[in-house]
Amino acid sequence: MRSTLDRIRHAISFELIGLALITPLGALAFDMPVEDIGIVGVGSATLATGWNYLYNIGFDHLMRRLIGSTQKSAAVRIAHAILFELGLLIVLLPLIAWYLDVSLIHALTMDISFAVFYVIYAFVFNWAYDRLFPLPEWSKEATAG
Repeated sequence: MRSTLDRIRHAISFELIGLALITPLGALAFDMPVEDIGIVGVGSATLATGWNYLYNIGFDHLMRRLIGSTQKSAAVRIAHAILFELGLLIVLLPLIAWYLDVSLIHALTMDISFAVFYVIYAFVFNWAYDRLFPLPEWSKEATAG
């Protein structure tokens, strides 16, 4: 399993890169000031960073309990990304509507758009992260299997 320091590096790098991408894209897509999208992005990223850390610990413990390993197949990576975003969507929806002073439907449209972006981004980011920072146990499992 990943160390606490590795998990912190993962969560912070995930959010910083995601924020750098989503702020200008969100402002452009929703024709809103980049500052407003930036504030929503920073608030969302702050909540998401804590959620990311807790979610990944829980997911890894569940994987280890169910299959005895934390190595993820493509299907598990897809489920991992979708479940992460669903949990975050539930928390962020009312906050986005309140801060941007938009209807819940408008906030839902925005939140779903952000979630779709982040599902794809999470899949790519986590795969790249695992390639850059593989766990030693994975090479042992690959040679044993």
